[in-house]
Amino acid sequence: MQVCNRDIRISGRGLRVAKLDADMYHFLSEPEPLLNALRKCDKRIDLFTFLQRLPETKPQFNYPMIWDNLAVLSVSTFDEWWNKQIGFKARNKAKQAEKKGVVIREIPFDDTLVRGIWQIYNEAPMRQGRPFPHYGKDLETVYKDEATYLESSTFIGAFLGEELIGFIKLTADETGTQAGLMNIVSKLAHRDKSPTNALVAQAVRSCAARNIAYLVYSHFAWGERERDNLTEFKERNGFQRVEIPRYYVPLTSLGKVALKLGLHRRWIDRLPRPMAEKLRELRRNWYNRKNQPEQVSA
Repeated sequence: MQVCNRDIRISGRGLRVAKLDADMYHFLSEPEPLLNALRKCDKRIDLFTFLQRLPETKPQFNYPMIWDNLAVLSVSTFDEWWNKQIGFKARNKAKQAEKKGVVIREIPFDDTLVRGIWQIYNEAPMRQGRPFPHYGKDLETVYKDEATYLESSTFIGAFLGEELIGFIKLTADETGTQAGLMNIVSKLAHRDKSPTNALVAQAVRSCAARNIAYLVYSHFAWGERERDNLTEFKERNGFQRVEIPRYYVPLTSLGKVALKLGLHRRWIDRLPRPMAEKLRELRRNWYNRKNQPEQVSA
């Protein structure tokens, strides 16, 4: 739904939690007018959550909050990042893409791009050991998904000849202070060519050219989760963990009770770390068994 010219997304059945549809990419400089409008709207909303904008990391609003985290790269110039913020391994990976014929460039949003993204999304049902949420989507759905926030988004493509083998959707905030990698996906079949490393390099170039001071690659870590390959990839490319306030504003009595009991947090984040890690391991093993090819008897 739309409130105060903002697209709002509501999730949950019992406890209904709302946030900006572009949460982590668009922000609220003055949240109170939106909160007042949400209290008066015809849909029940128990909690509203929003993230504070960089570069301020100290709490700026007097609402209940938790500490969230982002993977943040401070951007000044491309040369500064290339020579001082990353190591030789990240540089070599980005160079490897060029040596193997991968061309990186900014591209317009059109039907050709959407078809290329659709092919990437439907390459494999699993990524990083879990079901890939975009797998199985048709062209029309992919078009609608990618057509959001076009006025503040830049698309970057990795091409091998005419084939799109990876892409980034880079979405800037309202002030041009920070930009987030809303999508960054490459074809698994071309992993040996390191297109993702080259895409990140171009994202840094694109931010530097637009005087965008911060490039954000989603969360640095999820809850109490241990480090994984993606965390290490972010770190090698110069991203650092930044703790930042995430606010939870109760709008109903149920919202106040849920906040007091900690029910606004994901259930897996409320478990002790060893138990949560064990459940993640069981999930990975189940997905792996489920997606093993069937053995055909002779």
